[in-house]
Amino acid sequence: MKLYDKKQIDWNNLLFDNKALFLLLLPIVVEQLLNSLMGMVDTMMVSTVGSEAISAVSLVDSINNLVIQIFSAMASGAAIICSQYIGSGNEKESNKAARQVTLSVLVISLSIMVFCLLGGERLLRLVFGAVEEPVMDNAIVYFVITVLSYPFLALFSAGAAFYRASGNARFPMKVSVTSNILNITGNAVFIYVFRWGAAGAALSTLLSRVFCAIVIFYCLRKPRQIIVVKDYLKIRPDIPLIVKIMAIGIPAGIENGMFQFGKLAIQSTVSTMGTVAIAAQAMTNILESVNGVVGMGVGIGLMTVAGQCIGAGRIEETKYYIVKLVKAAWVGILCSCLFVWAITKPVTWLAGMEPQSAVMCFEMVTAITVAKPLFWVCSFVIAYGLRAAGDVRFSMMVSVITMWGCRVALCIFLVRTFHMGPMAVWIGMFADWGVRSVIFARRFMSGKWIHANPLTKT
Repeated sequence: MKLYDKKQIDWNNLLFDNKALFLLLLPIVVEQLLNSLMGMVDTMMVSTVGSEAISAVSLVDSINNLVIQIFSAMASGAAIICSQYIGSGNEKESNKAARQVTLSVLVISLSIMVFCLLGGERLLRLVFGAVEEPVMDNAIVYFVITVLSYPFLALFSAGAAFYRASGNARFPMKVSVTSNILNITGNAVFIYVFRWGAAGAALSTLLSRVFCAIVIFYCLRKPRQIIVVKDYLKIRPDIPLIVKIMAIGIPAGIENGMFQFGKLAIQSTVSTMGTVAIAAQAMTNILESVNGVVGMGVGIGLMTVAGQCIGAGRIEETKYYIVKLVKAAWVGILCSCLFVWAITKPVTWLAGMEPQSAVMCFEMVTAITVAKPLFWVCSFVIAYGLRAAGDVRFSMMVSVITMWGCRVALCIFLVRTFHMGPMAVWIGMFADWGVRSVIFARRFMSGKWIHANPLTKT
């Protein structure tokens, strides 16, 4: 079966030649890499305060990551919508959509922030149950402060998506890199100088996210760029357009949200294993995010590429770019997995991890290094391309079913039946990746995803 028809592609007039792809993807990959490395440094800095602090940050971040994934889904929806309008040559509709996305993101993020602030300690105890009191005390402080950053994080995610949809990935990268440097600097001051521990780490995160949101939306006001968002106080809801936007944003949000709910269920299981296992799992999560940065960056860039191709009606070109970028992501994942495996022992030593936690971490990273190149790319990067074409409902259903059916159920089964440690989390994850990779590859080859775009439906 042909993956794409070469005869139907105008090779002399591609929307993205190799140079354009490189200029789009490199800043996204660099941004993802630096975000992950800064996250690793952040974790290492907090870990020097003690096991209680790093365990608290790890537990709360499993909730924060749920919210981040919801915002990321909304940003993905924004990128898909705007890139399709740009590809069709309708920049006016792209700007209208960007304004409605901004309004929707702000309302949703403020609502989540208020809910979490009202829930506070009760929410943490409901999710994590009985954890050691020093861990819970640190977790409550860290949670309340980071919750205040939700609206700023959501707005930056949306604003960065607008720039990427128009092909400008360099600017959000610069803002993100500056923000990460500010975050690390803030950690150094608040943790080492003022001795504020987990609270200091949270405050630094809050201030860096405020900086991101202010800069990105100040610059979106400037003319002479493809997407311009200004006169914020004059934005009024356009219900028909919001409904179309939500047709993409809600399935993507449900997918990412349920994905993180599953991770929360797994985290609750890990939290019963003690601080040694929690610390090992926390560092493994950070390292796994680092070895996935190239693949994630390529996937994010693919949404812009495929979205513009779909908007321009270039279906075979869309297929070509999906295949091309899946291959690029595989090479990147293989290289980054080997690199992260090589630095795992030095990182755990520099982080001052307890020997037992460090051994657990290295074993899990070794398993990830074997499994990830085999299964991850087809289970995620292809899905980015399908979503960019508007095939969000299928992606949502598959991701939710495999998450709960493979990752969560298998993890809980292994822990409760065979009393396995945190390695059970990764065995369940590998099963999830494997099943998803087969399903998404078959979906791509079937071509059914081409006609599933909510924006083309009245």
